[in-house]
Amino acid sequence: MLNAEAVDLTNCDREPIHIPGSIQPHGCLLACDLTGAEILHHSANVGEMLGVEGDINGRRLEDVVGGEAAHSLRNALATSDDPARPALRHALRLPSGKAFDISLHRFDSKVIIEFEPASNDADQPLEVARMLISRIRNMKSIDRLIENAARLMFAMLGYDRVMVYRFEEEGSGKVVSEYKRRDLESFKGQYFPAADIPKQARILYIKNTIRVISNADNERVAIVPELGEDGLPLDMSFAHLRSVSPIHCEYLRNMGVSASMSVSIIVDGELWGLMACHHYSPKTLSMPQRVAAETFGEFFSLHLSALKQKQLVETASLARRSLDRFLQIASNHNDISGLLRSSLDDFGGMLPCDGVGLWLDGIWTGQGLVPQEHLVAELAELVGGVAGGRIWSTAELSRSLPLSMISPDDVSGVLAISLSQRPRDYLFFFRKEVVQTLDWAGNPDKQYTSGPHGERLTPRSSFAIWKEQVRLKAQPWTDTDLEIADAIRAVLVETVLHHNELLADERGKADVRQRMLNEELNHRVKNILSVIKALVGHPVDDSRPLSDYVGSLKGRIQALAYAHDQVVRSGDGGHLADLLEAELQPYKGSGRIVTMSGPRFWLDSRAFSVMALVLHEMSTNAAKYGSLSVSDGRLDIEWGRSADGDCELTWKETGGPVTKAPSRSGFGSVLISRSMPFELDGRASVDYPPEGVNAVFVIPSKHVHADDDAASEDDLHLDGLGGRTASERSLGNLEFLLVEDQMLIAADVEAMLADNGIDKVTTSPSVSDALRRLKDFTPDVAILDVNLGSGTSLPIAEELLRRHVPFVFATGYSDRSIIPATFSAPVVRKPYEATALIAAVSKVLER
Repeated sequence: MLNAEAVDLTNCDREPIHIPGSIQPHGCLLACDLTGAEILHHSANVGEMLGVEGDINGRRLEDVVGGEAAHSLRNALATSDDPARPALRHALRLPSGKAFDISLHRFDSKVIIEFEPASNDADQPLEVARMLISRIRNMKSIDRLIENAARLMFAMLGYDRVMVYRFEEEGSGKVVSEYKRRDLESFKGQYFPAADIPKQARILYIKNTIRVISNADNERVAIVPELGEDGLPLDMSFAHLRSVSPIHCEYLRNMGVSASMSVSIIVDGELWGLMACHHYSPKTLSMPQRVAAETFGEFFSLHLSALKQKQLVETASLARRSLDRFLQIASNHNDISGLLRSSLDDFGGMLPCDGVGLWLDGIWTGQGLVPQEHLVAELAELVGGVAGGRIWSTAELSRSLPLSMISPDDVSGVLAISLSQRPRDYLFFFRKEVVQTLDWAGNPDKQYTSGPHGERLTPRSSFAIWKEQVRLKAQPWTDTDLEIADAIRAVLVETVLHHNELLADERGKADVRQRMLNEELNHRVKNILSVIKALVGHPVDDSRPLSDYVGSLKGRIQALAYAHDQVVRSGDGGHLADLLEAELQPYKGSGRIVTMSGPRFWLDSRAFSVMALVLHEMSTNAAKYGSLSVSDGRLDIEWGRSADGDCELTWKETGGPVTKAPSRSGFGSVLISRSMPFELDGRASVDYPPEGVNAVFVIPSKHVHADDDAASEDDLHLDGLGGRTASERSLGNLEFLLVEDQMLIAADVEAMLADNGIDKVTTSPSVSDALRRLKDFTPDVAILDVNLGSGTSLPIAEELLRRHVPFVFATGYSDRSIIPATFSAPVVRKPYEATALIAAVSKVLER
């Protein structure tokens, strides 16, 4: 903790002013545990002020303030849960016979109770505050509101000077309104450096919106003990009696000020400014006066915020009406580029500016005060490097873009509105340099000389006006300007995209999608026709009724149709459980029992189609000859991972007719026994014990993906990955970028990577999101899904190529025509397989 002797102008911005270890002497303080029972700290003047003898700490609150007062204080505390809104008790009489105004609040595991001698204000400050609020509630002008606030606060509290002090963008403060004693010099219009109110003080101004200093010359009253049992000082962030920094006290004395009071002006959660009051002799503000000032300040803040919002809405509405007119014209206009260039006057009228220009398709059009044409391309490139497709503005171009060759004599302020997703086209607004002279209340640079305490505590030796000329700076862009710019951008991007980029990009995307769709349909239709040809063309047993043959054929084709429908809907396969449910649903009920259990396995399109036919044959046979042919039959199906990582499904029938092996091998038997080994490189076996058919089907792991797979080290080994190589182990230290627009697929890939020790993965669902993330980091390697639904990942690939970041493409299609020949990155087929994915990543990293 910094003590008074250690604080000087080199470290006052780090002074822990919330834990000064002392209070101002016009009151006293007790700190208790959270129950308000045991006293843990007290100010050294408690005994004298409250009329209590002996030790204070460790005693119960009742022993110090009396049982009736303690009961009243605990009741008050129960109504307050916000330390910024302390509970209040006015004119509470203690056993000593003295009456006190008391505030108490909970903070940092303690209850802080502050005592001030009870006031006997005859003018009823709360009623005065109510009257003052009525004076400003109907004011419609921000300037008039600010001007009148100082006058009304002066009348209510009687300070010698009341100022409204507004913070500027760079942190300095300006006195924008003032009411004072006639004989005092005016501070209105003067600036005070940002260092006059350090960062930690501004934080406290937001927490505790009112601050009173009764006498800058007062001695501090120590808190006893300074440190609690936890070894920490008492945090008095919300205590009104908290003592004041010696730097600030000497600052006030240097101005001739003895007492002060400030009320925070909070707008949208930010410290907009202060109502600052100065008095040139000691002045203690009573609690009712303080609460009245706080109430008035809060209403002022709310009213100011409302007027600012109203002003913003009105200005934006004017701009919106102009934009609506532009949209009406644009809807019937074929040459949008020409329309934009001819509308620069209209855009210039929406924002206060000295010039406006359009950089579109490499062509420049400007009106008013604009840079020389040969410098605009460079400006667009520099803005593109910092704007990232957003609205960008500066009032000091030479400082914000030091590489720009544009002279500050021509342009100092720039607001740029991007018209495309890529940093390419812009609508620019320009402002000229405004040479202004700032009146500082003394030299804004810290000046101090050696004194009795060393180089300290003399912030400024004179408050005579010190003038500074500001160059190379334009009028700053306001929040209203930025709101209007945002509205302009929304309209222009919509217009430009619909008439230029969108149409051209959509034509190209449509061509790509059509080629990919044609290839997929061609592949699927050929496969379906081949299967149907085999089903229809299989020889018919002469002894078999034609109706039986037709029924079997219809069922097989229907099963194939269901499988194809699921594949088309999902894009590439379906869930095994869904397929079983569809096949066996007709046979459930009527006393039959069908049970199915197993994890959510996803089969790729090939395995899904084959299993649809196999399961249809098994279900049909069970319904004709097996357990599903009787009312009390039972069928149990289970599936899971085998020791080899494959999907193993068991089919067990019980409770049906006595089972016999077929005397001859029909087409159905051939389909069951041979399709899986032939089509999937799997296995199928069917046994016919008397109690019912038992079958086992094994689908190789390459055709199966588990929804909730979280493979362990053993799983990796059993899946055929074996032990990790040294290069694979090193992948865990790398940053990965994964671009995938399907959430479940992205989660699956993240799990695969995690199983291989890779946990530094940034996942992005779109081009815009990925490019935004790339502003803040550069990955070591990337995995890019080629087709992202509404676009492709090629812009991301271009950016990675520019940064020399290796990447891997992933696609569910075989046609590589969508990937330009300029990209030599390997392509991994979807659905992802861990082995292939890790191998591809290792390959590009080795390059």
